[in-house]
Amino acid sequence: MGSSEEANKPASLYDSSSQSQPLLLKPPSIEEPNQPDEPESDPTQYLQISYNYGPRPFKDLPFVIFFVFVVLCTFGFGIFSVFHKNSNYSNLSSYKYDLNSNSCVRNSTFNGFYESRFDFYALSSSGSVFLKSLIWTLVVTLILSVPICFLLLLSLKHYTKQIVYVSLPFFVVIPIFFNVYWFVACTVSSSCSDAFPLVYRILVLVFVFLIIGIIVWIFVANWHRIELTVKIIGVASDALSKNLGLFVVIPLLTLGLVVYYAPIVVFLVFARLNGKIVPKESNGEYKCVWKQDSWVPAYYTLAILTMLWSLTIMVEAQVYVISGTVAQWYFTKEDAKPRRSIRSSLRHAFGPSSGTVCLSGLLICVVRFVRAIVDSARQEDVPGMVNLVLRCCVKALLSAVDFLNKFTINFVAITGEAYCTSARMTYELLKRNLLSAVFVETVSTRLLAGITFVLSAIYAIVVCAILKGASSMGVYSYVVAVLAWALLIIVLGFFVHVLDNLIETVYVCYAIDRDRGEVYRTEVHEVYSQLPISRNHRPPIAPIAPVV
Repeated sequence: MGSSEEANKPASLYDSSSQSQPLLLKPPSIEEPNQPDEPESDPTQYLQISYNYGPRPFKDLPFVIFFVFVVLCTFGFGIFSVFHKNSNYSNLSSYKYDLNSNSCVRNSTFNGFYESRFDFYALSSSGSVFLKSLIWTLVVTLILSVPICFLLLLSLKHYTKQIVYVSLPFFVVIPIFFNVYWFVACTVSSSCSDAFPLVYRILVLVFVFLIIGIIVWIFVANWHRIELTVKIIGVASDALSKNLGLFVVIPLLTLGLVVYYAPIVVFLVFARLNGKIVPKESNGEYKCVWKQDSWVPAYYTLAILTMLWSLTIMVEAQVYVISGTVAQWYFTKEDAKPRRSIRSSLRHAFGPSSGTVCLSGLLICVVRFVRAIVDSARQEDVPGMVNLVLRCCVKALLSAVDFLNKFTINFVAITGEAYCTSARMTYELLKRNLLSAVFVETVSTRLLAGITFVLSAIYAIVVCAILKGASSMGVYSYVVAVLAWALLIIVLGFFVHVLDNLIETVYVCYAIDRDRGEVYRTEVHEVYSQLPISRNHRPPIAPIAPVV
């Protein structure tokens, strides 16, 4: 008789072992003696994939060792810059060239420090009302953003269709309102109308209306996918509501990155102080200038690259934690609850899979860096067929890397495999189950981004109205409202980021389910089974029954 754990598992086309068994389980084969010998195929092609609950070995270890080495170099040279600084940098303006000694000497009568300090205090006192209103508005916005996120999550979970269809008109109404408002306000104001002629105002007005028309066309062209997108967002919101601990862990990881950045920023400031004051000839006259030590530019490059790589690593680590947590929830029976799922995902992300996370972050960092160089070269418009061919080749290479990286870190969080193995197995998994290796349901991301924009815009209008009625800041109230809008949209953007990663993780889990012939989450199969049909056919088609 099997164990109770095996009895609770969903029906499968193959017999699977317990969760403590190895990750890849080969289904039983039936030998046919009369069949001719065939060449061996890829050993991972027909192997079952499951969540790896057991101990995971360290993968891609050289990359985490290399990252630690880079960080140690950054901190080591940074500490050296602190103790090797030249305190005369702040007094550079008090030095003058001495003809007798052919060097720069300090002028003791200089009193620039007190003048600059006086100007600072004068500036601070004049803008105290603006700063006070700005600080209070941003603090209140940050506090209110937490219940706004939870209310949005609950609304998307229970009233997804209503929220989406109510928000769609505002995607057009709010841009039209702001476009007409600034045009009328600038026309009424004499200073604005004098500085901005009527012809240019009309051109900007028409240009913005064209952009709004493009937005309307995008939604009309993708209208056949709205209904499916609503279901996808509803399923993802339900999964996120079952893993609310992610709203605590992910911000803490971001806060940890900020704390990690703080000493590097301090080191960059002190690195600038490493050098000396030397005379420099300019148009026959000598003046005193600051000359940095030769190693300072190299350190700046090292520190900035370290910060960029650390940023991409943290982004991939967050994706890993989200994927691991949601995958454990997905592969648990509906009447059960996974235990310590977030803790185990954190332990795996910064433990056995830390090298894989570092490798994925490095690839993303390199792709972003190369893409920025290509875009910069394109803006310079360098002529030549060779340059055009090189740009096309680089773009094709970057697209291939993006294609390779798609879903890889989600698969790593589920299986614990190495990066290259996970990339190959993910592609084979989706291809074997007739699923897209590039998840093209980007309508969900656009809809969520539109909803966050609408909520942030409404909040900014309310803030501006309150500031107009309760204070006399004048035009500065618009500045405070815009900054409050930016802060709220950043927080809601974090919410959309978590939800997007969760949608992709559920997609991979659904592919694993389909590959194993099991149904862990019926509601997920009812929605995700429509994805290939919804992308290829415009007419609505009834959902396909889940595989059992």
